[in-house]
Amino acid sequence: MLSKFLILLVFLIPAEFSGQGLPPSSSSLQAHSTPAETGRHDRPLDLREQELFQAGEAALRNGDLAGAERSFRSVLASNPQAAGAYANLGVIEMRCQQWSQAREMLRRAEALAPDVPGIRLNIGLSYYKQSDYASAIAPFRSVIRDVPGLLQAQYLLGLCYLFVAHYAEAVATLEPLWPQESDQLSYLYALGIAAGEAGNTQLEQRALDRLMEVGQNSPEVHLFMGKAYINHEKYDEALAELKLAAAANPKLPFVHFNLGFAYLKKQDWEHAQAEFLADIAVEPRVAYSYEQLGLVYSQQQEDRKAEAALLQAVRIDPRLADSHVALAQVYDRQKKYAAALAEINAAGKLDPASYSIHYVRGQILLRMGRTSEGKSEMQTYTRMFADAREKGRQAMEHSALPNPELSGEAH
Repeated sequence: MLSKFLILLVFLIPAEFSGQGLPPSSSSLQAHSTPAETGRHDRPLDLREQELFQAGEAALRNGDLAGAERSFRSVLASNPQAAGAYANLGVIEMRCQQWSQAREMLRRAEALAPDVPGIRLNIGLSYYKQSDYASAIAPFRSVIRDVPGLLQAQYLLGLCYLFVAHYAEAVATLEPLWPQESDQLSYLYALGIAAGEAGNTQLEQRALDRLMEVGQNSPEVHLFMGKAYINHEKYDEALAELKLAAAANPKLPFVHFNLGFAYLKKQDWEHAQAEFLADIAVEPRVAYSYEQLGLVYSQQQEDRKAEAALLQAVRIDPRLADSHVALAQVYDRQKKYAAALAEINAAGKLDPASYSIHYVRGQILLRMGRTSEGKSEMQTYTRMFADAREKGRQAMEHSALPNPELSGEAH
C-alpha cells in the first residue's frame, strides 16, 4: 500500500503561517487568504473597475464572501484580463474549501500574471489541502525560486517532500529553517522524521532532543513521543506516553487516534475500537479514523460495522487506497464479488505499484470464475513481490502509521 506513516500538526502549525502570505493572493496555511492586489493586466483598471475591486477587497477582509465575489465578477465583466480579480475569486473558493474551483480561478490569474509568486503559492496550497502533495511541490518550488527563503512556502514544500517519501529533499528543505522554527514542536517532529528516514541519525536525535527541551512536559510532547515510539514499533512505551497526553488533555486532537493505532498493533481490538471512536468524537472529519475503525471491525468479523466505517472514510477522502482494499475484502467475505471487484479496481487506480492489490484482485476474480484473469493477476502479484523483495522493499506494504496532524487532515 501507499506509505502513510507520515501525517500530525494541524493544531500545532506555527502561528506565523496563519496570517502571512504573498500579495497577490497571499494565503495562510489554512487557506484563509488575504485579498489579492491588482497584479498585472493587459490594460489598467479604469476608475469604476478600481472602485469595484476595492469594494471586493473590503468585503473579503470583512468576511463577506458573497459581496466580494459580486464585486470581482463585476470587474471581470468589464475587464476580462484582470488577473487580480481572478486571483481573489480563487481566494474566495479556497475559503469555501472548493479547491478545484479555486485552482481554476488561480490558473486564469497565473496565465495573466505568471511572474506573481503569490498566485502560485495559493495554487500549491489548494493541492496541499487536498492532500495532493506531489502536485503541490512544483508551485511551492517555483515560489521559493522567485522568493528565496520565503518561510511559508519552504516549510510546506518540506512537508510535501516528507509526505511523498522524498526524505533527503525534505531534510534539505526543512533543516535550513532551524534558526526560525526550532521552537516549534511541529517543525521539530517533521524534521526528526525526515532525518530518521533519510538515515541522518545525528540530526534526528538533535531534533528530538530539542523537541523535549521546548515542549517539556506538555501533552503535545507526550503525543509526539508516543508517535515516535509507534514509528519504532515500541507499542508499550507509546501507550505510556499517549496515556499521559490524554490524561492531561483528553480533547487533544489525534491523541485517541494514536492510542487506537497502538492498541491495534497489539491486537487489542476492544481498546482500539474505543479509542478510534473517541477520536472521531473530537475530530469527526478525519478519514483515517474511520479507516482504522473499519479495520478493527473487520478483524472482529463485524462486517456491517466495518463496511459503514470504511464507506465513511472514502466519502471523506476517496483517495484512501487501503480503505478501498478493506472494503473489497469485506465484500469478498460476504460473497458480493461485483462490489468487491469495484473496490479493488478503485484501489488499483490509486496505488498501481501495490503488489497486495493484485493479490486481492486475483483472489476475487478466481472466486468469480474468471480463471484466466485471476491467474494473470496472481502472476503479476508474484512478479511484483519478487521484484520488491530483490530491491529490499518488502517492508513497503505494512500497515503504517498515518499522521493526520502533520498534513492538516482535520477539516
